[in-house]
Amino acid sequence: MTRARMASSRELPASDPAPQAALAADPARLRPGYIQPHALRELWFHTGTACNLRCPFCLEGSRPGDGRLGRITLEEIRPVIASAVALGVEQFSFTGGEPFIVKDFINILAHAARFRPCLVLTNGTQPVLKRLPQIERLAATPHAISFRISIDYPEAARHDQGRGSGTYTEAWQSAVALHRLGFRVSLALQQTAEEDSEAVDAAYRALLAAHGLPQDVPIVAFPDFLTPHAQADVPFVSEHCMSTYQTADSRRRFMCAFSKMVVKKDGRLRVYACTLVDDDESYDLGATLEEALGQRILLGHHRCHTCFAHGASCSELDR
Repeated sequence: MTRARMASSRELPASDPAPQAALAADPARLRPGYIQPHALRELWFHTGTACNLRCPFCLEGSRPGDGRLGRITLEEIRPVIASAVALGVEQFSFTGGEPFIVKDFINILAHAARFRPCLVLTNGTQPVLKRLPQIERLAATPHAISFRISIDYPEAARHDQGRGSGTYTEAWQSAVALHRLGFRVSLALQQTAEEDSEAVDAAYRALLAAHGLPQDVPIVAFPDFLTPHAQADVPFVSEHCMSTYQTADSRRRFMCAFSKMVVKKDGRLRVYACTLVDDDESYDLGATLEEALGQRILLGHHRCHTCFAHGASCSELDR
């Protein structure tokens, strides 16, 4: 089992420790930090905030019938996929909401996988289980399709408390079924500050073995990103922070340095800086990938601090 923890390789301060005199003398401590994108390696599509579940912690605020972000269609995203391929994209990734409640999603995946590998984030519940016969046909696409299934905790009761009774069992059923169909499977879990990481790892290793899944299944652990439009009291990430506590190489690993996300707002497709900031219109980079690619990304969203301090990333590239 490979674990991608949201943990930094260096000790970072909770805030800039400089005294007020130093802050005044160094303008870089007062200017917001930023990322200058260098490539489009991964393009995310948000399939819409509608979901079959109503999780109180959902970073997208997804629930049944939700329309904050609209459901995408194949015809809408065909030209975006073509543009991304021309720009050298390496992977298409899909998140929601729950992608598999979107009627056109099987066709969307089949089309995208003609051109590049795909990753789908899913809760692994009834929308997946009911469409397994359709999903099975996707095993023959020119490029591989992978699935990341949310199993928040190793304990069923704790998982079901947030997602609903029976969802833990359904998620494991989907993981096993997709693996048996030949798809690569990974898991997403919720990381808590007080957890014993070694004990959590051991619990998931035992669960993987019990379900007949390989021990090298990737697991991506996420902190609490809070719900959309939440006001979080987090330290200011300045230019000084980014140059002092990050390197050129680590800055290139920020998601906004190599990826973008396409969302549907008010019936129109828009390109956002990354998967975590679609609740803030200041991260709307325009209507096309070409328009969005060169724009500098200011690290002003409270979730940007999580990326700065803990290395948070939704991507599985290079893992």
